[in-house]
Amino acid sequence: MAYLIKSAKIWNGNSFSKTPQDILIEDGLISKIDTVIKHSAAEVIRLKNLHVSPSWFEPLVSFGEPGFEERETIENGALTALKSGFSGIGLVPKSKPVNDHKSAIDFIKKAFKHDLKIYPLGAITIKHNGKDLADLFDMQKAGAVAFYDTKKALQNANAFKVALQYAKGFNGQILAYPEQNDLAGKAQVHEDENSIMLGLKSASHLTETVQLRRDLDLLAYTGAKVHIPYISCATSVEIIREAKLKGLKFTCSTSLNNLYFDTSALAEFDSKYKIKPPLRSFNDKTSLVEGVKDGSIDFVTSDHEPVNLELKQLEFENSETGSIGLESFYPALNKLFGNDLAINQLLKNWEIYGLKQPKISINEMAELTLFNPDEENIFSIEQLKSTCKNSIFLGEHLKGKVYGSFVNNKYYEN
Repeated sequence: MAYLIKSAKIWNGNSFSKTPQDILIEDGLISKIDTVIKHSAAEVIRLKNLHVSPSWFEPLVSFGEPGFEERETIENGALTALKSGFSGIGLVPKSKPVNDHKSAIDFIKKAFKHDLKIYPLGAITIKHNGKDLADLFDMQKAGAVAFYDTKKALQNANAFKVALQYAKGFNGQILAYPEQNDLAGKAQVHEDENSIMLGLKSASHLTETVQLRRDLDLLAYTGAKVHIPYISCATSVEIIREAKLKGLKFTCSTSLNNLYFDTSALAEFDSKYKIKPPLRSFNDKTSLVEGVKDGSIDFVTSDHEPVNLELKQLEFENSETGSIGLESFYPALNKLFGNDLAINQLLKNWEIYGLKQPKISINEMAELTLFNPDEENIFSIEQLKSTCKNSIFLGEHLKGKVYGSFVNNKYYEN
């Protein structure tokens, strides 16, 4: 089967080609790239203001299966990701049972047949209990790319130290979620001048920064491989900068939700804005944006976390945290940072787990994302392919349209 992508501006390194090119794909391989290509038997893909880049990666995705199939199945989640421009995801161990042993990783790797590359993460502790280490080495041998107690920090400092030392022995990577439980308590929102007026239980940035400093100290002591997800406040950005200037080796990421919104969105008590980590102040949001631009923050994730609507569409204090993000990731990132930085971030995400980024060149497998960076629209529920519809971006004016992805000699049209 042959496909001919017509008149596309191609992402090549750090910029798009100024002259539109045709791309001929035969049996899944890119066989020719030229200004004009003719092929009488090829299926032609011709789209408005078409741009093409290597396919994107989202490193922190929650689906639900096994155990929470009502939130999202792996089959539909994979299709949603492919149609949203992603050929690969990191699947976090938020399931029932928790992915805390080799057979759970085997299940994710082998039980499903689809074209999305799914890289499972294993839990750090058994059942996310924060105390008893899971068998990290066996899970890595089975295919786990990293270890993470999903949005839970190891409160016991010695347990975290031992996990780092254990993982270091086989070059395993630990994800250290920065939250101090005693300080967080039962807080619903971040503490600032906006949230205080709402009458909801709140907590300051100390819930994050106290834990972050502790984890960085233990990282410095052990020399392990660490990624810190979901940095969400200005003080954390400064802590990260200082640690990196001192030569400490680690990576960190922030959620697009915290880059785009702040506590001013909470005024109407709309539960779609209830996320974890919580929305923080305008100053925090601004500092995060600058941190991404100057490279202090290495990666941006969508924080794709499906929640049943019966658990989400409740009074704010009773609602579950979480928002889906695959479908809105590119148009929101593009509006916030512009196309060049947006594409760079989406491609850079492959590096979190040391994975090989796809390439657009002759004789390479065609693993492509097709999109229009200039189309503006109001993000609506009709654009959601996920089973759950709990998107924080519903009603937002975004920029950019994903046409789909081309993977394994198939075009997944959005």
